[in-house]
Amino acid sequence: MLSEQAFELIDIVARHGSFTAAAHRLHKVPSAVSYAVKQIEDEMGVSLFVRHHRSVSLTPAGEHFVKQARRMLSDINNLKRDTQSVANGWQPTLAIALDNIVRADRISTLIADFYRQFSDVELIIRIEVFNGVWEALATDRADIAIGATTAIPVGGTFKYKDMGEIDWAFLVSKQHPLAGIHRPLTDDELRPYPSVCLEDTSREIPKRDTWLLNNQRRLVVPDWIRALNCFSGGLGIGYMPRHLASVFIEKGIVLEKQLVNPRGISQCCLAWNANAVSPAKQWVLDYLGDGDKLHKEWLT
Repeated sequence: MLSEQAFELIDIVARHGSFTAAAHRLHKVPSAVSYAVKQIEDEMGVSLFVRHHRSVSLTPAGEHFVKQARRMLSDINNLKRDTQSVANGWQPTLAIALDNIVRADRISTLIADFYRQFSDVELIIRIEVFNGVWEALATDRADIAIGATTAIPVGGTFKYKDMGEIDWAFLVSKQHPLAGIHRPLTDDELRPYPSVCLEDTSREIPKRDTWLLNNQRRLVVPDWIRALNCFSGGLGIGYMPRHLASVFIEKGIVLEKQLVNPRGISQCCLAWNANAVSPAKQWVLDYLGDGDKLHKEWLT
């Protein structure tokens, strides 16, 4: 009989792409992982993986299995959490997804003010990047999203508050070969150098890059601190939100350059699922305020 452990095993092997890597993650030997997967396949009467020399890939049946298994694992985790909440007398959780373009110092203030207001609600804060914010809303990983950019159709019924515009600064290090060029830079001059991009946290919907030219290498990092380190160290070039970059430009840690084909501004918004509004969700929406307040507190 298939178990939660079986779902987790197949998911881990699929994510890592090999029995050896999955075994390292599970602190087991590869032969034990391979044997356990074969038992699951024999029980179902289908092959979930194609075995290659040093890796594995999902069969069409395996892709279907993994997709459904991940949904079931999510449902199981939600069931466990909700049952524990009932046992402890807690109300349902409220999950907020923040794109990491927003100011990090505002997060602690929001958490502190929320818990002063609600002593029986669990608050979950998730940091997402680009389309990962929209996916969090669409898949119910989040009830509210702060700093969502470039709206795309993801299904569901959502409401919005405009947070204003995000301006972008193009950065290079002080020692970079482009630093001494005092005119707008062309695409051909930029293309030889890696573009520093944040890793989009979406899993199902298409990912976005911060900025990337055709035939240009990427240098993918998890957050803006790591991006800034790459800019200042001369490892790559690219854009950073101006409200996050301005202090480092003023201190001379990085240089801002102008481009012949600059990136445009980005529209930013607060978004939430309109189907269910709990007292905790409504309090957060009221607390965050209107567009001017949102822009001032989270994007300046």
